[in-house]
Amino acid sequence: MTQIIQYASLHATPWKNGGGSTTELCVMPPGAGFDEFEWRLSLATIAQSGPFSMFPGIDRTLTLVEGGGVVLDVGNERRVALSEREPVIAFPGENAVTATVEGAPTTDFNVMTRRSICNHQLERRTIRDFSTLERRSPTTVVFLAEGESLNLASTSERISLVRYDAVVLDKDDVWTLEAGHATVFIVDIFPNEE
Repeated sequence: MTQIIQYASLHATPWKNGGGSTTELCVMPPGAGFDEFEWRLSLATIAQSGPFSMFPGIDRTLTLVEGGGVVLDVGNERRVALSEREPVIAFPGENAVTATVEGAPTTDFNVMTRRSICNHQLERRTIRDFSTLERRSPTTVVFLAEGESLNLASTSERISLVRYDAVVLDKDDVWTLEAGHATVFIVDIFPNEE
């Protein structure tokens, strides 16, 4: 069954270190904590510089939604300025990551998958008028990152989203995405092959 996630009905949780907050959009299985989830999507605000929590065995993708940007030091491997120019970074959750906020707080979209169970792909897509989404995975989530509204339609359903809403698509293979101008994040979750 297709699941609509209305951002207005969700609540932010402050980080333990006080450096920001996170709003869980969806998690599988439903209600799972940080030690049990298979995959998790959230929207986070990074307000102060400091270390990220470590998540051993988790693959993460972080995407800038709003704000001037943040510099991420990922272990001893690389330093990335997450900004409009380079808005996406992927890294293993066991890596030590430190964020340096350069100005105003940022809002970031966070995808986490448990490496032993599943993996993910994230696509940023700009919608002007119409776009077709052909399903690539058993679980697909569409998140409206920018724009006032987005309409999704299949042969059997029609769904409307406003900014920061998301929808977990469950069945139909082809969807039409319609918006005057919008940026959407499309997350595909793939179970690992046995």
